[in-house]
Amino acid sequence: MKVTIENIKGLNKDVKVFIDKETMNSHMDEKYEEIKSTVNLKGFRPGKVPKEVLKRQFGKAVFGEVLDKVLKDTSAKALEENKIKPAGQPKLDLKTYGEDKELEYVISVTELPKVETKSLESIKFDQYSVKIDDSETDKRIKEIAKNQPSFKEASPETKAKEGDLVTLDYNARVDGKEFKGSEGKNTQLTLGKDLFLKGFDKQLIGAKKDDEKIVEATLPENFPEKELVNKKAKFVCKILNVKNPEDVKINDEFAKNLGAKDLNDLKTLISKQINDEYKNSLDQLAKNQILKEIEKFKVDEIPDNLIQEEIKILSQGMSEDEAKKNKAKFTETAKTRIKTGLILNEFGEQNKIQVSEQEIQAEVQKQLRMMPGQEKMVMDFYQKNPSALASLRGTVYEEKILNLIKEKAKPNKKEISKAEAEKILKEAHNNELEAKDKKKETKNKPEPKSDEKKKPLAKSSKSKPVAKKVSKK
Repeated sequence: MKVTIENIKGLNKDVKVFIDKETMNSHMDEKYEEIKSTVNLKGFRPGKVPKEVLKRQFGKAVFGEVLDKVLKDTSAKALEENKIKPAGQPKLDLKTYGEDKELEYVISVTELPKVETKSLESIKFDQYSVKIDDSETDKRIKEIAKNQPSFKEASPETKAKEGDLVTLDYNARVDGKEFKGSEGKNTQLTLGKDLFLKGFDKQLIGAKKDDEKIVEATLPENFPEKELVNKKAKFVCKILNVKNPEDVKINDEFAKNLGAKDLNDLKTLISKQINDEYKNSLDQLAKNQILKEIEKFKVDEIPDNLIQEEIKILSQGMSEDEAKKNKAKFTETAKTRIKTGLILNEFGEQNKIQVSEQEIQAEVQKQLRMMPGQEKMVMDFYQKNPSALASLRGTVYEEKILNLIKEKAKPNKKEISKAEAEKILKEAHNNELEAKDKKKETKNKPEPKSDEKKKPLAKSSKSKPVAKKVSKK
């Protein structure tokens, strides 16, 4: 195979590939040997059909298969050996081809521009760590204790009040008749929470141990026995005991019940938990800072075909007039996005960043946990939409790239208080809302679809473009 680079115009190149007749004939001979054992022709034993007979019967089909394979293999090799990374799908133009002939063709390709990534290690960004005061930790532990009340049995004469825990047996009737679920044993109710039936708790206030109380309540809309919905039921309640709430003692025993070694260990765990609640959001701000810095990098030339593809995405759903009106703005946005994506991709390739199937599945599982009750719908969505899964892969790939840049770059480390963290995140949120409002300034301008808005800047290295399509003249 002989390869020459011709007609170089910026990023546009013509790559001329020449394969001599002998090499093409050897590929043909290999294919005839391959099909010989599978062909059954009258008058010939299996595997003994002469090549000349095969050529007469199957010559055109065999040549077509061989040509497609040779073009695919040699075009990819020609680009790879000359370190040409195509921006989009290369076009192949056949000049000379045919049985018992040399093969000559031209690959017209737009090359991805060379980008410099060393400067990424000089990027500066704010890396926050949140210092949690002891008072914040103590406040959170008290809240936990408040939500896990302890109860102590009251004396038999004590009348139940709001906040007490009442244990009772009941027998209910509707129009004097029992129904399914009309009996309850050892039912516990914390008075005032109204978790059983609306208005039920209030009627038990003042009851004491061994009392028998008649309570009337309306059966709710979601009651299993549909014919009884919204009907009044009469409950005969036998009060088994009344318990008064008591303050939970925050000590080592309390900490152990929550899975900690002791109270000091619990404080450490709670402090870390509060810190983690802010960490992800603050880390995302750092990544946004890095992306803003990358946008300032210079790339001499950006492939026009990539710009046009990006403009199509940005203007999707618009009228032709609206798209023309916003073309200049969209062109700049497209250039910025593509430039950032090129830099991230180059950095990812240089550092051999890969996305494994396990990482993809872990990301899917994370989304399942965020949508309880809709797990099947989410799984079906990804199974039926390969493009959505590819987009997810791109998102994970970009995340790994940004994490590595964070490790290599120069962080401006800042320790801040919880109040300062909240202020920073609030400001970032307000800025984001303002940016969204500016985007909507154009009247009736439709927003891009959600999957397009989240389109990752970097593509997973598994989806690099190669010369696959073949056009024959």
